[in-house]
Amino acid sequence: ITALPAYVGIAYVNQNAPKAILLVEDNEDDAFFAEQALKAAGVQNPLRIARDGEEALDYLGGTGKFADRDKFPFPGLVLLDLKLPYYSGLEILAWMREKSLLGKTTVAVLTSSSEPSDLKRAYELGTNTYLVKPPTPQMIYDIVRNLKLDWLRCHGSPRPE
Repeated sequence: ITALPAYVGIAYVNQNAPKAILLVEDNEDDAFFAEQALKAAGVQNPLRIARDGEEALDYLGGTGKFADRDKFPFPGLVLLDLKLPYYSGLEILAWMREKSLLGKTTVAVLTSSSEPSDLKRAYELGTNTYLVKPPTPQMIYDIVRNLKLDWLRCHGSPRPE
């Protein structure tokens, strides 16, 4: 694995901000369907999208254009694709689990890879769940609805606006 940046901006977390969902997805169609599924499932948490591994690390690290945590709240849930430009989802997951502040963040791998080696490695690195992207928007909606219910059970309802 290549050396990942050592970000210092992760220390600031606005505890009063609603928990954001970070979708790390480079495929525009998959990101669109996931966003629509979250809306249809009634998820009110702010959704942020990182289009590649480098942007995901910047967001998670709170650096560059993502330094303002009021504008870019710390994620309570990361939906992580594995096959990404710059840094793979597995590299991002390993990096997250090394950071004390990010180590407990809920991560759901949502990928097209059904490779047993990817599944095994993702769980070794500490993913909370591993889901293979389904072929239809309705199936994506069903997965998101179930993720919402599980996540809200663990983290409570989003803060009212």
